[in-house]
Amino acid sequence: MGSKIDDILSEVLKRTTPTREEKRSMLALIERLKRKIEKAAKQAKLDIIIRVEGSVAKNTWLRETPEVDVFMQVPSTESREALGTTYLGIARKATEDAEQIERFAEHPFLEVVLDSVRVNVVPCYCVKKGEWQSATDRTPFHTDYVKPLLNERLCGEVRILKKFMKGINCYGAEIKIGGFSGYLCELLVLFYASFINVLKAASEWRQAFIDLEAFYQGREDKAKLVFKDPLIIVDPVDRGRNAASAVRRERLGEFISASRAFLDEPDINFFYPPETKPYGSERLLKMIRRRGSSLIFIKFGKSNAVPDIWWGQLYKSQKFLRRVVKQHDFSLIRDGVWSNEHNLSLFVFEVTHRSLPSFKTHLGPPLDKRDECRRFLQKHLDSVHTISGPRIEGGRWIVETKRKYVDLIDLLRDKIKKKGNQSALGKHVAKAISKSLEILDNEEILPMYSYNRKFAEFLTDYLNGKPKWLIKRRQ
Repeated sequence: MGSKIDDILSEVLKRTTPTREEKRSMLALIERLKRKIEKAAKQAKLDIIIRVEGSVAKNTWLRETPEVDVFMQVPSTESREALGTTYLGIARKATEDAEQIERFAEHPFLEVVLDSVRVNVVPCYCVKKGEWQSATDRTPFHTDYVKPLLNERLCGEVRILKKFMKGINCYGAEIKIGGFSGYLCELLVLFYASFINVLKAASEWRQAFIDLEAFYQGREDKAKLVFKDPLIIVDPVDRGRNAASAVRRERLGEFISASRAFLDEPDINFFYPPETKPYGSERLLKMIRRRGSSLIFIKFGKSNAVPDIWWGQLYKSQKFLRRVVKQHDFSLIRDGVWSNEHNLSLFVFEVTHRSLPSFKTHLGPPLDKRDECRRFLQKHLDSVHTISGPRIEGGRWIVETKRKYVDLIDLLRDKIKKKGNQSALGKHVAKAISKSLEILDNEEILPMYSYNRKFAEFLTDYLNGKPKWLIKRRQ
């Protein structure tokens, strides 16, 4: 088993480690960009410090998916608005020949593609340690902390861990993923000393607590009360921050389970999972009909929101609609959300039945509660909503009342369009839905499935209902 793991990790390391030529090319690209930013800042008479951060600065980047983070440190006296206007304008000017996408963390930053390399140009404040004015102000301190502690071997271990995280879909702290950041992978390797040790430790995690700088030595229980997260990794540059706070419980559970599975039965497909092959139309219909449930799809269109804000509002809307479905007695099996982040998004709610009986049973008070019984009878005895009863069963009053909604699509349409619910949906989602809304049932989704490959992959994975590494293990 040990030899097999060694062979797999050696292959992964070979695929993920940049060559000398690739490193030289990356450094040349960065230098060209830095000169352009310096020139644009000089023309605007702005004072900035340019730093290379992230995986490239720490030599932990993956050759297959190179990313560069260039930070513009600006005076701490500048307004927050200036970060997203004046200084983002510098980034736009310096990269005017490239495709530009505005992203958003705590404030806007610019994503561009230069020579097929994704580059993030991020404004932040130049501050002293601990005097943070924005979340990105910590990043230079993260680089300065990690870089001296990493040698060539540990950089390789980080690369392997990152690739494992990517392969099991747990990599990325952005809201869409809610997984492990590159910085978090580096901290895990620094603490446990190797990729395999990280997996062995994760396999035993309950509420893991990692404190590299021993800020809370002897006070771990207090720290767990402060952070209240399932995974706590105290940021070595900020004792008041959990570096793992972005990791959602689902991603943490998937990482723990995948770690156990890999150690039990190592396979390179944990790192390089097979691509999803969407079902053909006939098989899709067969799969849907075989389930015997109702798949309700809420389809809507365009949004101009940056991805992190958009996904935050999608998840917020999903949570609200999930609550609506349950509150009206529809038996929810599963739900999901998909978006191409541009002109098409969709919620899916799977219920046991789309339609309910026209009435529901409402339990009243026990007979020994005299006042409550009187009020119950006053409310239901002559009500137009009462279908049967009130009557006494099992020592309490009971009544059958008329449902307001018997069809889930009617319920969802009314709740989505109700003006008072726009804040629950989020303004960007509410705006997109107001311009285009379709609610589809089961096989009505087939036309969209047939022409949209990415959505077809999503729905195929949804119907499979299991992670790819688990599918592979059972083959």
